[in-house]
Amino acid sequence: MATNGSVQHFLISDAGDVPNNDALPVILYKGAADFGDKEPESVFEEMFAQNNWGNGWRVESIYHFHHYHSDAHEVVAFARGKATLQVGGPDGPIIEVEAGDAAVIPAGVGHKRLDDAPGLSVVGAYPPEQSPDVCVISEEDVQKARDENADADGCVIRLFGKNEQDVVRASIAATPLPPTDPLSGSDGPVMDLWKT
Repeated sequence: MATNGSVQHFLISDAGDVPNNDALPVILYKGAADFGDKEPESVFEEMFAQNNWGNGWRVESIYHFHHYHSDAHEVVAFARGKATLQVGGPDGPIIEVEAGDAAVIPAGVGHKRLDDAPGLSVVGAYPPEQSPDVCVISEEDVQKARDENADADGCVIRLFGKNEQDVVRASIAATPLPPTDPLSGSDGPVMDLWKT
């Protein structure tokens, strides 16, 4: 069940190796869900399904290396625990999240987990017909991605060279906007803030 928590949003500019997204802000929903006596993960999964976001997953963490998706927008919802995240690459803002929060991360925006606090449970999903790649910023991060099984679900791990930056930025810009907000449907923050 959705709650009337607060919504924050911020644009993150190009950071060189991490393209980010100058057109679409990261949207952070604080207190997005009230779980009642339901399983927290299921509450978020039901929201996403009702709003036509799919290709979902459940994990106990977020990758501990900077990565972004060049071909998909992503919603990550925090069902249990707390975490410290960095968005936008090595110099990007740091945000604190806890159970009940969610974030919509536009294609191109880097993100990683900074802490190792136990008890985290994360649920994610994507707009219709979008399946993410996992783009990293260094050869070292390619190995970290493999160590954390980033390719276990068929995600392609990519490291784009300097001569491929125009191609990756074109892919990010061409990623279709979602038809709904993953938490609120046709009248949510994604629909208001991601107009082109």
